[in-house]
Amino acid sequence: MTSRLVIFDFDGTLADSFGWFLTVLDDVAKRYRFRRVGSNEVADFRQLDAHQILDRLALPRWKVPLVAAHMRSLQAKADIHPFPGIPALLDDLSRSGLRLALVSSNAAANVRRVLGADTIARFDHLDCGAGLFGKAGRLKTVLRRAGIAAAQAIAIGDEIRDIDAARATGIAAGAVSWGYTDANALAARSPDFLVHSLDELRTLLLERPAIGSFQGRLPPS
Repeated sequence: MTSRLVIFDFDGTLADSFGWFLTVLDDVAKRYRFRRVGSNEVADFRQLDAHQILDRLALPRWKVPLVAAHMRSLQAKADIHPFPGIPALLDDLSRSGLRLALVSSNAAANVRRVLGADTIARFDHLDCGAGLFGKAGRLKTVLRRAGIAAAQAIAIGDEIRDIDAARATGIAAGAVSWGYTDANALAARSPDFLVHSLDELRTLLLERPAIGSFQGRLPPS
C-alpha cells in the first residue's frame, strides 16, 4: 500500500489557542502600535485572510516577524491545551498506518509543551517557526524529507493561508471549522474538505481509499 502523509497545522487545528490569542492581542497591539480589535469586530476578522487582517490592523509587513516572535514568547507561558480528543485522534491515525507531520508558525518548544511527549511521538516530521506566508515552502520540505509525492499527502488547517499553502504545493487541502477562521470563509476558498468535528475528520481520513480522492470533493456542511 502506498504511504500516505497527513500534515497538520497546530494553533486552531490541534491546539485550542484562539481564546488565549484574543486575551493578549490588545496588549500586543499597544506594544507594536497597530490597530486594536474590539470584541464586536472579532466575528468580522474571522472572515478575512491573513493579508486582509494585516491591512485592517494597519500592521506593516516588516513588523510581522517581530509580532510573531513576541506572541510565541508569550505562548510559552500560556495555559493552552489540545482540543479534547486530539491525542486519541492522532493515535488512531498513526495506528492505522498513516504517517503524520506538523507544520506550524509557532515555536517547536511551544508545540512540544502543549501536545506532550506521547502525542509528539506520533509525528514523523515537525517543521516549526514558519513565517506567516512561508508555509508552502515548509510543506515542500516535509514532502521531500518524507519521500512522499504531493498526491499522497493532505494538509489540514484552520486558516485560509493553510488552504492557500496546500494549493501552492499541490497537496489536498483540508480545513477544520473550530479554529481561527470562520467556516463560511473557509468554504468560500473551496478546500477539498471542510469538517466540523473530530469524529468527521477521523472518518474521512480513515475511510477514504486514497488521499487523492479528497481533491476536488468538498462534502456538504
